[in-house]
Amino acid sequence: MNTHTLSPLLEEILTKETALLNLSVPQLIEKALLRQEGILTSTGALSVATGKYTGRSPEDKYIVEEDHVKEKINWGKVNQAISSEKFNRLYEKVLHYLNDQEELYVFKGFAGADKNSQLPIQVINEFAWHNLFAQQLFIRPTEEELQSHKSDFTVIYAPTFKADPKVDGTNSETFIMISFEKKVVLIGGTEYAGEMKKSIFSVMNFLLPESNILSMHCSANVGEEGDTALFFGLSGTGKTTLSADPKRKLIGDDEHGWSNTGIFNIEGGCYAKCINLSKTNEPQIYNAIRFGSVLENVIIDKENRQADYEDTSLTENTRAAYSIDKIENIAKPSIAGHPNTIIFLTADAFGVLPPISKLTKEQAMYHFLSGYTSKLAGTERGVTSPQATFSTCFGEPFLPLAASRYAEMLGEKISQHDVKVFLVNTGWNGGGYGEGKRIKLSYTRAMVQAALQGELDKAETVTDSIFGLQIPIHCPGVPDEVLQPKQTWNDGKAYDQKAKELAEKFHQNFKKFDRITDKIKQAGPRI
Repeated sequence: MNTHTLSPLLEEILTKETALLNLSVPQLIEKALLRQEGILTSTGALSVATGKYTGRSPEDKYIVEEDHVKEKINWGKVNQAISSEKFNRLYEKVLHYLNDQEELYVFKGFAGADKNSQLPIQVINEFAWHNLFAQQLFIRPTEEELQSHKSDFTVIYAPTFKADPKVDGTNSETFIMISFEKKVVLIGGTEYAGEMKKSIFSVMNFLLPESNILSMHCSANVGEEGDTALFFGLSGTGKTTLSADPKRKLIGDDEHGWSNTGIFNIEGGCYAKCINLSKTNEPQIYNAIRFGSVLENVIIDKENRQADYEDTSLTENTRAAYSIDKIENIAKPSIAGHPNTIIFLTADAFGVLPPISKLTKEQAMYHFLSGYTSKLAGTERGVTSPQATFSTCFGEPFLPLAASRYAEMLGEKISQHDVKVFLVNTGWNGGGYGEGKRIKLSYTRAMVQAALQGELDKAETVTDSIFGLQIPIHCPGVPDEVLQPKQTWNDGKAYDQKAKELAEKFHQNFKKFDRITDKIKQAGPRI
């Protein structure tokens, strides 16, 4: 990849003595504490609050409408266009603003563990803790790599600079803009650090398919025999939890590429949800939160500095950012061969999808495009009962290209490498949310283990009459009655009604896709 030409003002900013390059973790933490950006917890992690914005701002995300990408981008609500003129004006304003700061923090590193498709990046931060976050989440260079590093994309992050919508053409004071021509990500008006991580993921979701590499929003691990597994799922479905398996090496927990040689992690760290985190259920994540890690919006006891992971008074979206090296059992480097098994995770709050089922290639493409899970009451303002939510390819907010492009690549790779695909419901059983119970994590782990070890390959199955899924009759470590969702309901008719309601929601959502074959459309639920 060709390195990009920086604007003269940005060159000037980066050559100043006040632009501090690749400070060590202790140095960045010292800076953050001195600037009162956060406090240390009892485990040594840096605890910070992100103020007004405790999550991403999807309505404030833009791609610059430039000639060489105009015909490739899937423009719309997710990929909002902004003109080059508006971007350039705001870009210059932000650079002048940063030029006046006493200190800036610069991280040079990489996105992509595969050297053949690695993207050299630099991140310029106004806050020390944001630069620490970048150092935890992206791939850190060796001393030798740092000396020869030539950035191909630059993230410029000015959280205290606020846009003026009337002047700058934005929707609010917040902006996240990607210019593929200038090779710049411009972020301002929000302190939520996840915008950096997801912006670079969006960049990779554009660049990698151009090189015939499938970019994926998934976690991945590899067994002792070299068998690789991918876990797709939206927030709250258990993607991070289930991929952190002490018996398997973690490749990565969120973003991966699938090339003609295998799987590689796009990141160098993890960004795990902390709500109700416990040492018992998620020991690897719990133990990773130590010196060098960043805790976002987690309530900390002022006296003993212990984290209260059950307190959601700031947000439900509490997060921990830590280097993947903080996980004991990892693949080094973060690459592996072609996947043997793919697991699609959904947390079905309606309690009608089976805890585990086998998918054909066409069903896999259908459910990949659908990206279904449930929003629960209380997790968002105005949500008073479970709501079906669909995120294309399990990562719709980060996909610049048409969904069919990613789905077709997935289908080709499933066929080419004879990959087994399973749909796993980590949601409710015996009734929907408020009536049934959440499927036990121990059962889900047993089902995933059986899928990965091939114990379900030849298992006897029954076909779900509505969703058309192949449901195993037996699974080691799981009671037989749990596997058949209708049997766990007290009222079979009520189950049928809810199942048909959900099937209709799948159909309505799928209408938005064009250029999809009839075979894939017919792989969905039957109404």
